[in-house]
Amino acid sequence: MTATDPALTALAQGWCALSLLHGRIETHIERALQAGHDLSVREYSLLDVLSRQHNGDGGHLQMKQVADAVVLSQSATTRLVTRLEDRGLLSRYLCPTDRRGIYTDVTQAGLTLLDEARPTNDKALREALDEAAKSPELVPLVRVVESLPTPA
Repeated sequence: MTATDPALTALAQGWCALSLLHGRIETHIERALQAGHDLSVREYSLLDVLSRQHNGDGGHLQMKQVADAVVLSQSATTRLVTRLEDRGLLSRYLCPTDRRGIYTDVTQAGLTLLDEARPTNDKALREALDEAAKSPELVPLVRVVESLPTPA
């Protein structure tokens, strides 16, 4: 394959389209969450991921799992957890079975803010996808996003 290979060009164009769609969606949601709830997209995502934890087997996530879920490095995730903890939205405690482990839970204030912000996030996502669907190069990607199954 050469640099002018049509397959490589198509891949590059597809990647650019995906990156463009992601950027547009994230920017639109960021503005809505900041304006309505003083939350960033990453903060909202972290609250959302942590709110899904449970007390059963495998119910609490290790920081690496949380970092992977919100697509941040472990150090950036730790800083984000600290910021949200300082705002009273998260709390940390030692794992009862392994004193080296630290768990993070969403506080009642965090759950309340998440519940208030969820409709804003969903509305902004829908608006961003509708706007993106006006660009012919993004239509196939929007359809894929819209057709993804809801996680169990």
